[in-house]
Amino acid sequence: MDIYLPYSRPETPMVGLDGVKLSQLKALIAVAEQKNFSEAAHQLQLSQSAISHAIATLEEELGVVLFLRGRRGAVLTPVGDRVLGHARTMFSALQRIGHEAELSRSLAGGEVRIASFRSAATHIIPRAMAQFRQQYPQLTASLTEHIDYAAVEQVLRDGKADVGITYLPSTTEFDTWELLRDEYLVFFPPDTPIPEPLTWEKLATYPLILGPDDDACYVTLHQHFAHHGFTKKPDYKVSEDSTIIGMVIQGLGISILPRLAAQPVPPQLQMRSLPTPFYRRLGVALLADALHPPPVFAFVDSLKQVPLGEASFASKIA
Repeated sequence: MDIYLPYSRPETPMVGLDGVKLSQLKALIAVAEQKNFSEAAHQLQLSQSAISHAIATLEEELGVVLFLRGRRGAVLTPVGDRVLGHARTMFSALQRIGHEAELSRSLAGGEVRIASFRSAATHIIPRAMAQFRQQYPQLTASLTEHIDYAAVEQVLRDGKADVGITYLPSTTEFDTWELLRDEYLVFFPPDTPIPEPLTWEKLATYPLILGPDDDACYVTLHQHFAHHGFTKKPDYKVSEDSTIIGMVIQGLGISILPRLAAQPVPPQLQMRSLPTPFYRRLGVALLADALHPPPVFAFVDSLKQVPLGEASFASKIA
């Protein structure tokens, strides 16, 4: 019995394009427009031999004839005409790439990516973003929230953010500017008597509610405690600031939080400075030795100009 196999057309090997250069495609476009090698050379301010060499090497690379040379000058072949269309598309895309880069380098367009931990993201960044949008309506800003300043610094390292809010001092891998000093305050339940003056010894007599020991907000605070001999162990450890505030309102104990972390502070709570006042320094961070476009520095300027509202809100650095 005869068996007939279906005809299978052999696959055509792909043309290698690694050797194709933009200068060759530019020469192709110029010769096609001028229909003459010498006129194309004049347009591109090159020698005629350079243009001829560019077209010849392009034809060799592609394995096709792009132009018919004769008395009428250089006339595109059918395949040359189709290649010309793709070359023009490529140069159009290249111009758009250049336009996008120019917008990013200028203040005519672009995006600034901001990373922050919760309290700064809630109470500082939105004000700066509003001011930034008002001053530069053609620019955009996006915000991502992270669990703590260490996570903020990591996304800066990874190139996933342009501007970050962190604790100071930071490492030399970042350029930083101090924004404000956020005071750690003692929060008392509404009707709890508060001794005057408030000493470390008297503070130790109250039930204490704090966040986890490894929380970035508390690491330096515990160092401050140790320096002043305050060895009180927390009666409760709670991860969410809002939960801590709720527990203080219910009279379960006192807590020590940065003012920003406690905002908005319920009016019934009582607040005092620590026996020895203590602050966390918040700053703007950019990755050092990186090429940042002008919109990034424009946003940093907006951050520096953010109004903080009440004088007691935090200590703004001039």
